[in-house]
Amino acid sequence: MPELIVTKDIDAPGLDTLEVYRQHEGYQGLEKALKEYQPEELVDMMKKSGLRGRGGAGFPTGLKWSFLAKTEPRYLCCNADESEPGTFKDRMLMEKNPHQLVEGVIITSYACRVAVAFIYVRGELAYAARQVERAVQEAYAAGYIGKNIMGSGYSLEVIVHRGAGAYICGEESALMESLEGRRGYPRLKPPFPAAVGLYGGPTVINNCETLSTVPSILRNGPEWYGTFGTEKSKGTRVFCLSGQVKKPGNYELPLGTPFRTLIYDERYGGGILGDKELKAIIPGGSSSPILGADKLDVTMDYEAIAAAGSMGGSGGVIIISEDTCMVGAILRITEFYRDESCGKCTPCREGTYWLTELLHRLEHGGGKQKDIDLLVDICDNLAGKSFCPLGDAATSSIVSGVKLFREEFVEHVRLGGCPRHQAHAGVH
Repeated sequence: MPELIVTKDIDAPGLDTLEVYRQHEGYQGLEKALKEYQPEELVDMMKKSGLRGRGGAGFPTGLKWSFLAKTEPRYLCCNADESEPGTFKDRMLMEKNPHQLVEGVIITSYACRVAVAFIYVRGELAYAARQVERAVQEAYAAGYIGKNIMGSGYSLEVIVHRGAGAYICGEESALMESLEGRRGYPRLKPPFPAAVGLYGGPTVINNCETLSTVPSILRNGPEWYGTFGTEKSKGTRVFCLSGQVKKPGNYELPLGTPFRTLIYDERYGGGILGDKELKAIIPGGSSSPILGADKLDVTMDYEAIAAAGSMGGSGGVIIISEDTCMVGAILRITEFYRDESCGKCTPCREGTYWLTELLHRLEHGGGKQKDIDLLVDICDNLAGKSFCPLGDAATSSIVSGVKLFREEFVEHVRLGGCPRHQAHAGVH
């Protein structure tokens, strides 16, 4: 097994408590940060480590920290509103090792000269939220949060906030709107959060897994972290493996590991369910374009996945086997984006509705040949033209699906619906 970083001690009994977390080098990174480094030096350390955001965009973490405007007060938001279909790593990290996240939040806040930090947890993740709330309380009691932390002169307040289950609140500006007590609508950019963010102050927003990685980099150094992964995609990543695979779950692997290893290696996925043939891979949660089975040996790093025509996204690797109807699968994904569109902008509100209507028609009969090209045309009017990335996300599976599996769409038109539905109906 490759060396693990964020999940190294994940199954240690009692790791969610302060006492056991300390036994596994807990808060040593924070102590080192406060005693040995100035905030600007920590920002440079993150730049040198090559750590990139694990939430979706893969933006260099240290560079993001350095963009913060010099005005005060500054804020940190931990985006733990994990709601991307196929993604469940942050939930595990919060439930099993909440102090690792809390330590990462404190170190990042110190590095960015932040006085108030928020951890925004998805509403449905009730147990995860309770675990993080308890860890924050323990950290306050131990003097790791509050006034004059460990005699350093640095003070910090940490607030855990539960969302109400809106997918749009995973978008950073909608998250800030929600934190401020308003409906989770995305904001127009610019200005970007680094300049004008939460309560009008400069704000750094990082994903849960990103912040959970920070303590180990402090303890072991940026050069150590750089020994994992590839030249441009450093470190390890927790990949969420789901779909038609024998052993779904969270697996931490170095960036640059091939999809084949994750899916077929007995230590990880163990192969396709029922020993079927692989049909497609969704590599980074439902927002990412679908890849065909011919991309099995593509390596799971940001550059290689982009070169293959998709993106690493949130790390949710969804496996689709030969028996799956791609039109039905894409319809299910598109229904999600229709339901989760906030409705603020017309292209997304109307586009996701009509995409779902067309796909439903193709899947259940009544679809026409021209509907296939109409789907792609609507996607063209939606991608890049909506208020936030949700519009782009809604088009990814459709554009890539039609490109890779057009013959299935044509077959649905020719047969007047999904052949799998018809075969099933014939049995009865």
